[in-house]
Amino acid sequence: MSLLNTSLTAQLSELLKKMVLPVELVSYLDDSDTSQKVNALLKEVSQQSNKINIIESSNNNRTNSVRVPSFIIRRAESQNNSNKPSEVAVTFAGIPLGHEFSSLVLALLQVSGYAPKISDEQRKEILKLGSHNVTTYMSVTCLNCPEVVQSLNTISIINPKVQHTTVEGSAFREEVDKLGVMSVPAVFENGKLIASGRTGIDELIAILASNENVITQSGNSNTQECNSDASVVSPAAAALAEKMNKQSPYDIVLVGGGPAASAAAIYTARKGLRTAMIMDHRGGQIVETESIENHISQTHTTGAQLAADLTQHISQYDIDVFTPDWADSLDIAEEPYGLHTIHARSGGVLKARAVIVATGATWRTLGVPGEEEYRNKGVSFCPHCDGPLFKDKRVVVVGGGNSGVEAAIDLAGVAKHVTVVEFMDTLKADKVLLEALHNLPNTSIITSAAVSKVEGNGSKVTAIYYRDRSSIDSETQEHIIEADGVFVQIGLAPNTLWLENQLPLNKRGEIITDRAGCTKVPGIFAAGDCSDEPYKQIVTAYGSGANAALSAFDYIIRSPQNK
Repeated sequence: MSLLNTSLTAQLSELLKKMVLPVELVSYLDDSDTSQKVNALLKEVSQQSNKINIIESSNNNRTNSVRVPSFIIRRAESQNNSNKPSEVAVTFAGIPLGHEFSSLVLALLQVSGYAPKISDEQRKEILKLGSHNVTTYMSVTCLNCPEVVQSLNTISIINPKVQHTTVEGSAFREEVDKLGVMSVPAVFENGKLIASGRTGIDELIAILASNENVITQSGNSNTQECNSDASVVSPAAAALAEKMNKQSPYDIVLVGGGPAASAAAIYTARKGLRTAMIMDHRGGQIVETESIENHISQTHTTGAQLAADLTQHISQYDIDVFTPDWADSLDIAEEPYGLHTIHARSGGVLKARAVIVATGATWRTLGVPGEEEYRNKGVSFCPHCDGPLFKDKRVVVVGGGNSGVEAAIDLAGVAKHVTVVEFMDTLKADKVLLEALHNLPNTSIITSAAVSKVEGNGSKVTAIYYRDRSSIDSETQEHIIEADGVFVQIGLAPNTLWLENQLPLNKRGEIITDRAGCTKVPGIFAAGDCSDEPYKQIVTAYGSGANAALSAFDYIIRSPQNK
C-alpha cells in the first residue's frame, strides 16, 4: 500500500535533509483499514530519512485516553540525556494527508530541532505560557486548518508545557459528533471550544494566555471561551494595549494585514516614514486560498505561503506590527494635517499623521434569524473545510454564482443530497459548471427564493425557510427545507462597518476613493478589497496599496511641519 506518489516522495526526501536531530514515530494502531494506512504512511516517511525511527506501541502500553489510530512525533530519547521520553513532541490522530501533509513534514523538521520561522517577540510570548492540553479537529480538505495545526505544533515544540493533538475529524466521527463539531478547524481545551476557523499564531498565543488568567472589568478571574463577551480583556491583549499606548505618534498607521496593507507598509517604510500596522492576522484573506497561479513571477504558490512571504518581507523593515488586534473606531483630526486616532479592541490607541485603511473583506452573510446563532453549528462558509463533516447528510447551498455551484458540486461527492437556493430567477454560474451540476443525481435547484430563517434544535441546524419570490403569496407564505447544514456562498462584504459614520461609503459598503487611493477626508486613504477598487485581485491590491502609500507620503511631505 503506497500513499505517496513518486513526485511527493522525492520532495519529502529533499525536505527531510533539513532534519537536525533524530526523531521517533510512536504509533498506536489496530487492525482497521485506517490504521493500516497510517502504518503505511509512517513507513514511507521513515524510508526517506535515516533520522526517523518507528516505535510500534503494544496494547499493554496504551491508556484509555489514547486515540487509535494515532502517532506521536517526538525527539529521540537519546537526545534528552535521560531515560524519559522527550517532552518535545506533537501528536496526530488519523491520516494527515491532503493539506495536512505539509503539517506532518513541518512537525518532523521542527521536532528534530529545525528552527521555526517566527519572530523573537513571538518566541518570548510562547515561552511565557503555562500548561495546556489542546486538541485541534481538522479535515484534510480544509484550507484554513494547516495554519492552525502548524501554529499550535510550533507553540508546543517551543514550549513543551503546551501539549497539542491534531485529530482528523472523519477518522473520529463519533468523537466529533459528540462534541458537536460542524466546522473546522476547531480547537478545544478541557472540552471547551477556544478557537474556531482561521486563526494565526499570534491570536492562538493570546487565546492560550487568556485561558490562564482572564481579566474582566469587574476584576474577577475567569476562563475565556470562544466567542466570549467583548468586555473580557486577556492579559495578552492588555499587554498589547499597553505597548500601543506607549508609542509616540506615527507618520503612517496601516489597518489590515493582507496584500494591500503589506504593499503600502513596505512603500511607506522605504520612504523613511515611521510606520505601524494593526491587524487581526497576518496575510489577510489570501490565507484562505488554496492555489494561486496568477501571482506574477510565480507560476504557483498557496495562500499560506504567500502570507508567510509577505510577513517575511515586512520584517525586513522597521515596521511596528500590532497583532492580533482589531481597529474599532477612528477619530478624525479636527484640523488639516492633525493627528488621527485609532482605537483598538484591546484598549490600545494609536495616533498618526495619516491612516491607510486596507481591511479587506469577509464572507457576506444572509442577515436572517438563526444564521449567527448556528454559525459553526451547521452554518458554514467553506465547503472545502467543512464538507467532509456532512458525509451522508442533507445540505443547502445558498447562492447560484460560480462559488455556489462549485460548492454544490464538491459537496455532492460527500453529502446525501444538496439543494442550491438562489435569490434570482436563474443561476448565474458559468455554463460548464451548470452542466456538471445538472448531471449530478443528488442535487436540486430552487430559484427565486429569499431565505428568511435558519432553524435548529439548539445545538445544530435542522432546516432553513425561504419565501418564493415568484409567488403572489411570497410575503406571507414560507417554505421549509430540512437540512443538516447550510453553506452560504453569496460573495464578500468589505470590512468597513466600523467606519460607516466616518468615511463616505458606496452602496456596497466600500470606501470611496479617487484613483490615487485618497478619500474625501484629508490624511485618510484606502486600498484593496475594502475600497471601491473595481477588481478584487491580489495584484490589483498591491497596486492599490502602493498608490495609497505614495499618496500618503505626498500628503505628509506637504504638511506645514515639513516646511
